[in-house]
Amino acid sequence: MKKNIKFAAVLMAASLIFSSCIGSFSLFNSYAKWQRTMTNNKFVNAIVGFVLMPICGSISILVDSLVLNTIEFWSGENPMSANVGKTRQVTGSDGSLYAITTLKNGYEIKAENGEVAHFYYDKKTNTWSFEQNGEQQDVFRFNEDGTMTVMMQDGQQLRVTPDEAGLYEVRTAAFGGNFFAMR
Repeated sequence: MKKNIKFAAVLMAASLIFSSCIGSFSLFNSYAKWQRTMTNNKFVNAIVGFVLMPICGSISILVDSLVLNTIEFWSGENPMSANVGKTRQVTGSDGSLYAITTLKNGYEIKAENGEVAHFYYDKKTNTWSFEQNGEQQDVFRFNEDGTMTVMMQDGQQLRVTPDEAGLYEVRTAAFGGNFFAMR
């Protein structure tokens, strides 16, 4: 009987520890990326990684598992995966370069000609908005029932599912069902 109680206690503890809140393991993934790209020689990277992995890898997985993923689960944000203030250069489909800076609540997009636009996320209303030249317009909102409301340029609002069928509905409403392949 005591054996069954101990087994049940271990099973209960394991179910709490190994629940489905896995997390993004940002610290370990950052370490692994660094380890793969620390030199231009993949053999040197492998040797150094082989030596460091038992120490650095296990520490980063432990910190991720016990601290960072727990913070991510309860707050919705992992402190290690925050890219606030970082800027990336992106080439648009028109061939122009854009500087995209990650903000705490969205993104700033700066074009080569100096024009600036912003995408903002409002956590209270669960809405993404676009702002340019002092004018702000809601783009879409996530609804409580799992759908999303998309605000079209003509003022129409579409309630769609966040999947391929919903994307098709939005494209049909925006372009009248005429689609062309873009490169």
